[in-house]
Amino acid sequence: MDTQSFLFSVFCFLFYLLSGEPQVVEGTRLSWTSSPFGLKPKMLFAFGDSFADTGNTKIAVTRSWHFPYGITFPGKPSGRFSDGFVSTDFVAGYLGMKTPIPYRWRKELSGRVKYGLNFAYGGTGVFDTLVAEPNMTTQIDFLQQLINDSVYTKRVLRTSVALVSLAGNDYSYYIETNGSATAFPGFIQSVVNQLTVNMKRIHDLGVRKIGVMSLISLGCTPQNTAGSSFQRCNETENDLVMLHNNLLFQAVNTLNQQTNSTLFFIIDLHNAFLTVFNGTETHQGSPTFEKPFEPCCFGVTEGFFCGSVDENGEKKYTLCPNPKTKLFWDGNHPTSEGWRAIYSTPAFQNTLKQIID
Repeated sequence: MDTQSFLFSVFCFLFYLLSGEPQVVEGTRLSWTSSPFGLKPKMLFAFGDSFADTGNTKIAVTRSWHFPYGITFPGKPSGRFSDGFVSTDFVAGYLGMKTPIPYRWRKELSGRVKYGLNFAYGGTGVFDTLVAEPNMTTQIDFLQQLINDSVYTKRVLRTSVALVSLAGNDYSYYIETNGSATAFPGFIQSVVNQLTVNMKRIHDLGVRKIGVMSLISLGCTPQNTAGSSFQRCNETENDLVMLHNNLLFQAVNTLNQQTNSTLFFIIDLHNAFLTVFNGTETHQGSPTFEKPFEPCCFGVTEGFFCGSVDENGEKKYTLCPNPKTKLFWDGNHPTSEGWRAIYSTPAFQNTLKQIID
């Protein structure tokens, strides 16, 4: 691509993922996601950002603890960046277990720690971002400390798997801090390199298998298509996503070669998302979203977002009548129904099987 078009795209590259003290909503086993396997992991650990966060991010830094988030499940805000369930809920359901509790509730719900923990914080990345919450290195530090405190042992961790989510916050931060267009590919490489270090460290701590989600087509999120009245994707942004995903694929292959194993694998969120977005395949009752660009909940004008209110408490967002009819909940995150459709695709299901294999 020429430099001019790349620079234009970069400055339009606004896919910052939204980055809690209400009562924690404990995970529930999803009835449609039972595992077909007899032998399965006993613990699930989640690391990353808002695609996996189920309530870690504090109320002071996020809208996910505010109405209308959580209106589908559990009927009130739960800290999830959706109207209901997110990826962690579906992966846990696949394994036949309840969603692991957020790390911040480990003391209040200590009896649930034996089933794993969710360390993910919305808005974070492998490096520091605009959100003042623990990056992925610090999230792994939390697990290290629990091992040091004998909450977990390496023997116990042999029965565990990790879900790792990196949804693009590092790249948003890079743009927000005026990172150069010409250096962007090198920055993508540094992000994937750090992600690789993180995955290896999780494994070295004793977690048996690590699944990392590929990036969705960020150029097709409502945050990035609003400028075209939700009509078309930004394909240059999607080219950057493909670079990330290609580098991630190479990195995972290298990790498996180095360990002479298949303990590291990619959960194919990218192709699963495209299958649903393009409506190219129906399965297990999955819906076809007629207007996949349009979110259910969105700010009325620039500067407002889903859940925004003004100084008088008046809402500054529009809300669709039925979130089940929409793929996207807000500017960056799928609805609960959107996640269910993504989870149900062959691309997602086939890569999830590697947890058991």
